[in-house]
Order: sequence, then C-alpha cells, then structure tokens
Amino acid sequence: MTARADVALGSNLGDRAAWLASARAALSLLPATRILAASSIEETIPFGAAAQGPYLNQMLALESALPPTAMLLALQTIERRLGRVRRERWGARVIDLDLVRVGNVAMRSKQLVLPHPGLPDRAFWQRELAELDRLVARAA
Repeated sequence: MTARADVALGSNLGDRAAWLASARAALSLLPATRILAASSIEETIPFGAAAQGPYLNQMLALESALPPTAMLLALQTIERRLGRVRRERWGARVIDLDLVRVGNVAMRSKQLVLPHPGLPDRAFWQRELAELDRLVARAA
C-alpha cells in the first residue's frame, strides 16, 4: 500500500540550491517511492537564536510504500550522506529533511511525531503544502 508523504527540504549553508537539488535526486531514488510534485523554493529566516544565514526551503509530495519510520530513517541517511552533522537544535546545516505528513497518519513515538509538531508554527510549510495539494490534485 502506498501513501503520500510530504517532505520538507531546507538548507542554509554553501550552495543552498545545489543541496536541495541533491536531496531531490536522492529522494527520487528511494525504493518504492516516486516524487508526485515539488513546491516552489522560497527563502526564509532561520529558527533559533544562533546567528546564521537564511534558508532555502521546498516541500516535496512523495508517493511511497515505505512506512513512516522507514521513511524517517531514509531521510536521515540522505542527510548524513550529504554531509549533515547534528550539533545544535535549529543550527545551520547543509541539508535538513523533515517528514511533515504521511497521509492521514497520526502517531507519536520517541523517533517520530506525525504530523510534524512544527507544522502549525511554520507558515512557509503551510504555503508549500497548499501548493503541493493543488499540484497533486491537478495531476490526478
């Protein structure tokens, strides 16, 4: 069985657009997964108190047979492969991949909370999801 998974991409170090492109390419290679749609890319101010540059953000709608926890592990593997180092919460990073939603799944575990708890606080995610909803509906 497949479900739509919405994945947020973000980068605020180096060639931000290239990091997003690398992440999109890696996501397209996940098993039993295909990209349905990609939102526009937008620049946003960072969360947290540390001084850092602005982010480029984008959201992808994927159709995937991967269960949510397997998808999360795949996202973390892609982050590591692309050079992400987790040092501080909301710190600067070459790539950040967040599993925002998976269908209508609501879950809370030590590893994963769905929908992502940051969704209500990130207007840019809400805009990107609305754009994805329109794109996916148009393609159906």
